[in-house]
Amino acid sequence: MPITAEQVHRLVEPLVSARGFDLEDVVVSGPADRPEVSVVVDRDGGGDLDVLADLSRDLSDALDAAPDTADAVFVLEVTSPGVGRPLTRPRHWRRATGRKVAVDHTDDAGAAAHHTARIGPIDDESVVLVINERGRLRTERVALDSVIKAVVEVDFSRPSVAELEMCGLDADEIALRRSAP
Repeated sequence: MPITAEQVHRLVEPLVSARGFDLEDVVVSGPADRPEVSVVVDRDGGGDLDVLADLSRDLSDALDAAPDTADAVFVLEVTSPGVGRPLTRPRHWRRATGRKVAVDHTDDAGAAAHHTARIGPIDDESVVLVINERGRLRTERVALDSVIKAVVEVDFSRPSVAELEMCGLDADEIALRRSAP
């Protein structure tokens, strides 16, 4: 019997939660005789490669020990959400604070709107977008329930200190982001 995303989700969710991560997604793809099982996890502050490697070993051991999946042949990948990930929950937005995002939403009048901006302060109801229009910075509050689609984008720019401050980042995080290659 082929391994399913539902089986994996049920088996790994308690382990993922115990490690302080949220289980964002489980995807089973590829050929039935050797599928790829991708477990997507995230948490505040992210997870470095060593932490994800440890989690991967624990999940692999749990799947190998469970009667439903013990005999299944699969390739396991434990990963964090990356660029291009959809932002669908307040925690996704919060964890991407300061990152560049493309947002399609409806404005207060119900018309379609699009912004490429940085994610600023967020609460459970709305997000502040920090918009850089040729060096002129402004903010716009967008209700989360008005968002049609939002994805983190690849960002090759080096945002200004002022832009990152408007996003609500502290001095240490700003210094880290400004020094990144």
